[in-house]
Amino acid sequence: MPAFLARLAAILVAACLLFTSQTLTTPDRAAAADPGYLMVHFTGEGSTNQQMYLSHSTDGLHWNDLNGGGMVLRSTVGTKGVRDPAFVRSPAGDKYWIIATDLCISCGQNWDTAQNNGSRNLVVWESSDLVTWSKPWLLNVAGAIPDGRNAWAPEAIWDPETNDYVLYWATNATLDGVLKHRIYYARTSDFRTITTPQLYIDRPGDQGIIDTQIIEVPSGVGNYRYVRASGDGQITLEGSNSILGTWTRLGDLSGIGLTGSQVEGPMWMKFNNSNQWALYLDQYASSGGYMPVLTTDPSNPAAYQKQASSSYNMGGTKKRHGWILNLTAAEESRVLARWPNTAINRLQSYNYQDRYVRHTNFDVRIDPNVSPADDARFRLRTGLAGDGTVSFESVNFPGYFLRHSNYDFQLVYNDGTAQFAEDASFRQVAGLADSSWSSFQSYNHPDRYIRHYAYYLKLDPITTTTGRSDATFNVTS
Repeated sequence: MPAFLARLAAILVAACLLFTSQTLTTPDRAAAADPGYLMVHFTGEGSTNQQMYLSHSTDGLHWNDLNGGGMVLRSTVGTKGVRDPAFVRSPAGDKYWIIATDLCISCGQNWDTAQNNGSRNLVVWESSDLVTWSKPWLLNVAGAIPDGRNAWAPEAIWDPETNDYVLYWATNATLDGVLKHRIYYARTSDFRTITTPQLYIDRPGDQGIIDTQIIEVPSGVGNYRYVRASGDGQITLEGSNSILGTWTRLGDLSGIGLTGSQVEGPMWMKFNNSNQWALYLDQYASSGGYMPVLTTDPSNPAAYQKQASSSYNMGGTKKRHGWILNLTAAEESRVLARWPNTAINRLQSYNYQDRYVRHTNFDVRIDPNVSPADDARFRLRTGLAGDGTVSFESVNFPGYFLRHSNYDFQLVYNDGTAQFAEDASFRQVAGLADSSWSSFQSYNHPDRYIRHYAYYLKLDPITTTTGRSDATFNVTS
């Protein structure tokens, strides 16, 4: 009897362990010292929402908006709107790109135009540190596709078989008499030139497909090296052992009540130090933004589990189709230092108190009744040159700072050079005309101050009463 009981107890323990291994639990919040996650996304329709935004999470489920919820990059090319961004990190971690759809709905384009006569370009930014980004450029990916009418939802993945990137996206085109969205691909090493686009994924009949995202799965998890999720009427999962090889349909998420009529924009994320993944899905039909479903095996549709709304928090802004990057500690430190929730301010003139510093066509002056209002709004950042200085970054053109050149001021994109940092940095001192206000002394020309002259901003030495009044400003909300 004792031996039987011992065997029975062992069986019960084994059964409990098996059950526990099959039960998916929400990952614990990462320790404060662990690096977190960075999401790039857009937030909705309109010219300001269809730009680049960043959010940060320590655990992959609770997100905080960076930059006070404001945009971090603005497209000044193509349609001047961007959606569906993706991060690309080089294998060496020394270069980064953001690639995005060149599209601005409700600001010059509607959906019919976007699908049938839209931009054939992608918008691309490049960085060497994840915080200082190049100006955007256009990459024509669909122009060589017969009857190619647009280029949407780009993604890229490093292919170790050829030591370059497989760049893929959706294009609406006519093939074999059928007009619909299909996934095309090309190879690239620099996101400036590509090989001739080729058909990558096609669905039977008139079923279109968009929003494909591929992840590499570690050895020992499932039966495939790569898993991709796509929007094709369902959220379809497929597996392969080669990016451009044969793919096998694994199933979809209809078993947990999620179909392509409800959700889109699948976005993968692997939890750090854990064999768990989140597949974020954009609840576009209900305007609900992103929600995560969790799994321990991306290749097994039956392993996905919905999460209670109380188990995650997407932050203050709505997250639309984007991409999540697992940060290193160094990357996280740089990102959080670059985009803290710095207050938004205006600079009010001391002697023309109905006028505020504003940019117009990238020139800088003081004006009353500024429209749009964001032209007169700046974030007083920690100075690019450091040493107790401040720099003025535009709210509606992030990455652009007030900079002097030949003692004149313009709003200029930060090129990351030491000269730019010095020209765009100032010491905030007691107002020259009123100590309760502020004046701004040049970092690299300390005998000169920001002042207005004939309403335009200049960098001048101040020697007169009028000059002291012109060089005095109120930092106000």
